[in-house]
Amino acid sequence: MRKLIIEVGSTCTKLDEVNDEEIKRINEVTIEFKRHFNKTKKLDDNDVLKLINLVKEAQLKYDNIFVCGTSIFRILEQKTKEEFIKKFYKETGLEFNIISQEEENKYTVEGTTRNVNSKVAVFIGGGGSTEIAIYDNGIKEMCNTKIGVIDVMEQYPDLGENLATTDVKTVREWVKTKLKVPTQKADVLILAGGGHMKFAKNSGIRFEKNILFEDNQEPIMMDINTRKIDTERYYKEISLNEIRSKVNDPEWWYATRAMCAMVLEVADSLDVKYIIPTDISMVYGLANK
Repeated sequence: MRKLIIEVGSTCTKLDEVNDEEIKRINEVTIEFKRHFNKTKKLDDNDVLKLINLVKEAQLKYDNIFVCGTSIFRILEQKTKEEFIKKFYKETGLEFNIISQEEENKYTVEGTTRNVNSKVAVFIGGGGSTEIAIYDNGIKEMCNTKIGVIDVMEQYPDLGENLATTDVKTVREWVKTKLKVPTQKADVLILAGGGHMKFAKNSGIRFEKNILFEDNQEPIMMDINTRKIDTERYYKEISLNEIRSKVNDPEWWYATRAMCAMVLEVADSLDVKYIIPTDISMVYGLANK
């Protein structure tokens, strides 16, 4: 059965078409819920309107739509949450399902490990939350933290400039004090939930073919030393303005340096040797609900 799943994150809203076993990314739209919420402590009316209009546009093409929200919607006060859900239903006729951190972790891990037969770590990074799991024929350990890249950007706003003035080490030291990380180790870290493959292919960092396992949604990888060197380059040498001028979603790149620092800190904490960046989100787990 043809269905559209709309996953609304703190910064990125993803639209995926599910048709039997086939899953296809239809669109990604940047709506900066978390960034604007942090300024006013409420959902921005323009962000809500942008989401509603996006859903209404999708309703012209799809009869079966499932909409869910993640971290930013979990932290809303109960009254605000109820008012938003009521408004969303009134405007669209659809339920807005708020997914717990544990569910988000579980569903995303299901997608990233479909073809994995060995122990791996899975990092799910977003604007307002971070989930990390150790998978070994099932989830063996899970750590969830209620901070994301937008929280990092509030500490180091220069990371969104053309070149960063804060160095990677400083950002990593701050991240280390905030993130909960599993005690178990893994050689491989799979990045999910935040357009990591899109970043790798458009940022100028280096990658190679994934030779660890075969999955058309996880085709590339890099070793940890290459990633460290290229993260330094991404902070000090690679022009964010130049990237933004070439892509169709320049707003999305705002917090990418923050994400890079978080990835390195997690990778070192887990003794990772290889990183596999993906664009996989919760949809693979949600599709089986």
